[in-house]
Amino acid sequence: MNTIEIEDRLGITFCNRQPIAIERGEGCFVWDEKGNKYLDFTSGWGVTCLGHSHPVITNAIFQQAQKIIQNPNSGFTYSPSRAKLLTSLSTVLPASLSKVYFSNSGAEANDAAIKLARKITAKTKIVSTLASFHGRTFNTLSVSGGKDNTEQYLPLLKDNCFVPFGDMDALAAAVDSDTAAVILEPIQGEGGVRIPRQDYLVSVARYCQERGVLLIVDEIQTGFCRTGKFFAIEHSNQEVKPDIMTMGKGIAGGFPFAAFAISEGVDSRLKKGDHGGTYCGNPLACAVATAVVNFLQTQDIAEKTRVSGDWMLHKLESLQRKYPQLIGSVRAKGLLCAFELGSDDLVAVVTQKCLDNGLLVTPTRNRVIRLIPPLTVDSTELQQGLDILDSSLASVVPSH
Repeated sequence: MNTIEIEDRLGITFCNRQPIAIERGEGCFVWDEKGNKYLDFTSGWGVTCLGHSHPVITNAIFQQAQKIIQNPNSGFTYSPSRAKLLTSLSTVLPASLSKVYFSNSGAEANDAAIKLARKITAKTKIVSTLASFHGRTFNTLSVSGGKDNTEQYLPLLKDNCFVPFGDMDALAAAVDSDTAAVILEPIQGEGGVRIPRQDYLVSVARYCQERGVLLIVDEIQTGFCRTGKFFAIEHSNQEVKPDIMTMGKGIAGGFPFAAFAISEGVDSRLKKGDHGGTYCGNPLACAVATAVVNFLQTQDIAEKTRVSGDWMLHKLESLQRKYPQLIGSVRAKGLLCAFELGSDDLVAVVTQKCLDNGLLVTPTRNRVIRLIPPLTVDSTELQQGLDILDSSLASVVPSH
């Protein structure tokens, strides 16, 4: 049996897979087992921010793995590798966030944020936004998407509610005396790259502070230069001071890792035993993340991403004008880009056409295709990707 047959027979899958077995990658490209080359505009759902097999990452893995991978007694002992990462993060995090804890995934980070918010406020209600995505654990599913999503798996949690993203009036109406926290993304990723007004996060943060409600900002997909700033909250027209900010995906360039940062106010209300984890900042993951964060800083990747993103948006707008019968709208902030089609069926068709032509894109809910190239992509690779997208769309036009 080949790779696909083995996985289909022995593995559990919860999605429709593309019939392609990727064997290796380098930079913005990957190769399947047959040697076919593809341009990757997915970044592994946004995690491979430096591309595939970047020497900064592979060297960090090699060097740290020769020293120690997991501490004895895990978080009970201190780690030079963890201390280095904490120092690096302290130079890029918002000044209001003073303490950091590490986890394995963004879902874990969000789960912990929700749990701790309920614990320290002694309240249970969480206000989230429609079309949001915060993870697939029990806690995070309960605040993702809306009731059409959560009721598939969960008993109805009456304490949680959803409001339209970007609607400050609706959010204010939903927050009450039982509310522990508001959780939202600065830009909705899985929701289709939905970008709010510049003053939205500022208004939410101010409202939460006035009412003693914690604000959890989910920067898992938008953080680490993805949107042209180190964190997406920096696009707001004033400083945003979240109580808890969660991070993941690009933090370690593809190595499974995540974190959450908290304010002094939150830290003062926590105590020993409130949270924990086996791999909570293991030396190997911390070494990789430190290398990634330092590279993003020294190479000014945020600014390069901003420039590339502006170019991408311009090109997508050109494609929208060229194929008005296919593309309804386009959106982009840095290299988090999306274009909206007429149906989810059309998304599937265009995604397959791109694959056939050598381009990997990310089909997304709400009739959207996302383009999430590595932040290290160059102008030639960007042009190549847009040319493939152009020809893929052209091949679909006759049937639509």
